[in-house]
Amino acid sequence: MLGDWLVRRPKPEVSQVPKTKTLINGTLAAAATAGALAFGSIGTAAAAQFADLDVTLERSHLERVLEAAQLRNDYQGAYEKAKKLKVAPQRNAAAGQIAPAALEGKFEALRRQIRKAEREPKIGTPESVGVSSGTLESIAACESGGDPAAVSSTGSYRGKYQFDYGTWAAVGGSGDPAAAPEAEQDYRAALLYGRSGSSPWPVCG
Repeated sequence: MLGDWLVRRPKPEVSQVPKTKTLINGTLAAAATAGALAFGSIGTAAAAQFADLDVTLERSHLERVLEAAQLRNDYQGAYEKAKKLKVAPQRNAAAGQIAPAALEGKFEALRRQIRKAEREPKIGTPESVGVSSGTLESIAACESGGDPAAVSSTGSYRGKYQFDYGTWAAVGGSGDPAAAPEAEQDYRAALLYGRSGSSPWPVCG
């Protein structure tokens, strides 16, 4: 009888050991999710598939990843704008490997360059308005000896072409003509010459 019982004795049930995600796989998946979110390569629904991972991604780390990606996008936008204004640096810092803190410094410097360029008057060359530089140099040599900072004895006529304030303003200038960059004085003199010929300079024209 004892032998029969041993033969018929039911086998004990084997407990099912729950499968667990490994720390390595979880960490890699979480990192992949954060990177994909930062660069917009997956949607919210797809990202939600990783929600049951047994690894918690610290909020501060995810925020740093997102902020770094946003900083690169902001710098890239500023770089493109700076290129149009012809003040862009030779190298695009966002195109290479650079620490966020260093990129932030370059971004601020680039923004200052853009603001400065936007404040500066939009000027061309004498030739861009159909006036020869040689013609203007001849007038300037007679009026001021070619000195951009020259001021007449009365103070009424100023700069390389001896503009008075009213004439200077009429061709788009602001402030003191004698304090303007020489290239701007050349350009505004060309505008004046294009409108009125040599008559504004009755002696030297």
